[in-house]
Amino acid sequence: QLQLVESGGGLVQPGGSLRLSCAASGTTLNYAIGWFRQAPGKEREGVSCISGIGISTNYADSVKGRFTISRDNARRTVYLQMDSLKPEDTGVYYCGADKGHRWTCTVQADGYDYWGQGTQVTVSS
Repeated sequence: QLQLVESGGGLVQPGGSLRLSCAASGTTLNYAIGWFRQAPGKEREGVSCISGIGISTNYADSVKGRFTISRDNARRTVYLQMDSLKPEDTGVYYCGADKGHRWTCTVQADGYDYWGQGTQVTVSS
């Protein structure tokens, strides 16, 4: 059982930045890690993902050029750097682990095996 813990959320003004962290309880080399978000009244949507060994990444069109995903497997942590934040980026951000994906990843939530509890991101002036 892999446990994931997100941190780094908060309140930020439009145009600001936040860095989210997803810390895992064990080794994640065999897991792609994805970031997802859910706004009130909306379905969970994929934001970004990174493969187990970090050579492949994917981003939702809405965040391309503004968000950057990275991972430090020695620290068992995946980061999501969010720049130029917009009010529509507001939501609860979750990280998930998708077993068996060292080389590729997907931002589709179906098939992810483990999830964190989420961290709130609010972009507002």
